Amino acid sequence: MTGEARAFWLRTPGEGEIRSAPLADPGPDEVLVRSRYSGVSRGTETLVFAGRVPADQHAAMRAPFQEGDFPAPVKYGYLNVGVVERGPAELRGRTVFCLHPHQTAYVVPAGAVVPVPDAVPPARAVLAGTVETAVNALWDAAPLVGDRVSVVGGGMVGCCVAALLARFPGVRVELVDTDPARAMVAAALGVGFAPPEEAAGGRDLVVHASATAAGLQRSLELLRPEGTVVELSWYGDRTVALALGGAFHSGRLSVRGSQVGAVAPARRGSRSFADRLGLALELLADPAFDALLTGESRFAELPDVLARLTAGSLPALCHLITYDGE
Repeated sequence: MTGEARAFWLRTPGEGEIRSAPLADPGPDEVLVRSRYSGVSRGTETLVFAGRVPADQHAAMRAPFQEGDFPAPVKYGYLNVGVVERGPAELRGRTVFCLHPHQTAYVVPAGAVVPVPDAVPPARAVLAGTVETAVNALWDAAPLVGDRVSVVGGGMVGCCVAALLARFPGVRVELVDTDPARAMVAAALGVGFAPPEEAAGGRDLVVHASATAAGLQRSLELLRPEGTVVELSWYGDRTVALALGGAFHSGRLSVRGSQVGAVAPARRGSRSFADRLGLALELLADPAFDALLTGESRFAELPDVLARLTAGSLPALCHLITYDGE
């Protein structure tokens, strides 16, 4: 045995704790990674923390290297950046990204880590999993040059989608959110901003990521005839009610789900999960993504941090967890 690490566990819904985690010696095709940063995926992880994963989604929502089962006790998380201390020569000393729960060190197959490009700071690299979701969504959505696109919901996922859309030639992007403070984030990403009641209509495409019924309803209202809403929200066990008696049928509107658990059909024959994650890391060379890192705490504070994020008393996009000194 190499020794012990420490890991964050959800002991019971609404209550987390730090536990000891044994570290086995890495095998010939494994790596020992020492964590530098992890990120809290605010939407998904707060639903997990609150115990709101529906029973029929327990298998689908399992994260790589998760231990335990929903609702609890469970070790969950998937945004980790660390340094390879032991493993194949080509990886030793490299900064890598891994879809691993919050833990001070861990041993995984070498193929489970992806080197972080030199142009991407390690702290920013924790966003790779969220940018990967945005990449997959845009493979599903397939925006065209000159499209008018709104992103409803200025959380981590919505902001990552908006940041990527800002790179498309001629595409006019508007981020829509109820929080006026998101206007500053939108400006940093190079896109427009509007509160829901002032959002532009006649949109060719709307990407919805607010995880609210009101946001999805407003997304449909913003579409031009025969436009499409790409739904990225995960609602957990909440029921979503929509009024579809207006322009939904006469306008031939569409709602399409997109989820990162499978590569989008448009690229499934030519891109692997590793290709998609590698692309996300390359895209993070853009410093505009730093606007999504909105706070940081030490690993030892994570139980309290997740409780506050879930309660809404700690506002954040991506909250960074640091491991120096733990």
